[in-house]
Amino acid sequence: MRGPLAAPAFRRLWIAGLVAETGDWGLRIALPVVVLQLTGSATATAATLVLGLLPGVLLGPVAGVLADRWDRRRLVLWAMVAQGLALLPLLAVDRAEDLLLVNLVIAAQSALAALVEPARNALLPTLVDRADVLAANGLVGLGNNLARLVGASLGGLLLGLTGLPGVLVVNVASFGLAAALLARPLRAQARPERARPERARPERAPALRAWLDGLGEIRRSAALRVALLAFGLMAVAQGVFAVLFVVFVTDRLGGGGTEVGLLRGVQAVGALAAGAALGAIVRRWRSEVVLGGSLVAFAAITALVWNGPHVTTALGWYVLLCAAMGAPGLTGISALLTVLQEHTADEVRGRVMSSAFTLFDALQAAGVLLGGALVAPLGLIAVLDAQAGFYLLAGIVVLVALRRTADRPAAAPAR
Repeated sequence: MRGPLAAPAFRRLWIAGLVAETGDWGLRIALPVVVLQLTGSATATAATLVLGLLPGVLLGPVAGVLADRWDRRRLVLWAMVAQGLALLPLLAVDRAEDLLLVNLVIAAQSALAALVEPARNALLPTLVDRADVLAANGLVGLGNNLARLVGASLGGLLLGLTGLPGVLVVNVASFGLAAALLARPLRAQARPERARPERARPERAPALRAWLDGLGEIRRSAALRVALLAFGLMAVAQGVFAVLFVVFVTDRLGGGGTEVGLLRGVQAVGALAAGAALGAIVRRWRSEVVLGGSLVAFAAITALVWNGPHVTTALGWYVLLCAAMGAPGLTGISALLTVLQEHTADEVRGRVMSSAFTLFDALQAAGVLLGGALVAPLGLIAVLDAQAGFYLLAGIVVLVALRRTADRPAAAPAR
């Protein structure tokens, strides 16, 4: 076995994430359907989905501090155990009056997931050789897409056969299995590079001061500032996409729910192909080049999609384009995470990653609002072309500015 999967510690972390994500995707598909069936209200369903974003924005700073202050493996392990237990109250849901219970569980799940992500992303670079970090992030993205393909299909099947209880049983079991995989310590990969000296600061500084110390890492690093600027542009574009893609498919392509699901699902095909090839790509290009090139390619493909109805509305054309979109989508986010990880000292990496995720969630919500507000005065295609322009601008920023940064990444010390 070669590459990141040759490291046993990373292999266990990757499999644990794949298992947990597969179970979680089943619930993501099932819960909106259940809420709509219970309430008959699209507004209530949308409110439930929005509720899932708020804890990530509010708890991001705290999650980063905990990821740098506590043992990251144990934090991920116990958060997954708590996620499984927090699902159990949903077994009592069977009427519209239970919507409050559903929302409380969703909020708890989102809060616990906010603890997992920065800890897992901060832990990853310590488990593989530095040359394999980008490939490792690509494998994580590949696993997420595998989980979406399998979990979403399984969730829909179980919902039809057993109702919500069957979906819950699988999701709880997935968290339990993932936690079991992380029960033993993860051995850090030996690194020959010299680690960055730790800065003097109180071991148990107040959470706010510790979080601000993490922000200081961003202020000191030109590479991190440029990467986060690109991440912010990507977040706004993703928010616009989230709110207007359904409108595009229904209004411009004459499709419905089936077509929306198909075009969103086939993106995983390109992502899987890119994830399998990413190990070879990283041997030739730096992560900054992969990031910038992926964003430019993604912008070009999305522009073809948005302007395609001027030529054809044949569904097959858009299936091909959306499948192709998945490849630069996965390589772009994998390279972005790699840049953030490589340019951050290990002792503050959790805070930097949580700040990045908080920024993304907040600006994605802003993009949703922006897309909804501008579509009437400017027109659907104009707003979607602007969305592609945000990705293009992010790619140009990376290729021009990030490649010029002089500060190089420091090796993460063994944990």
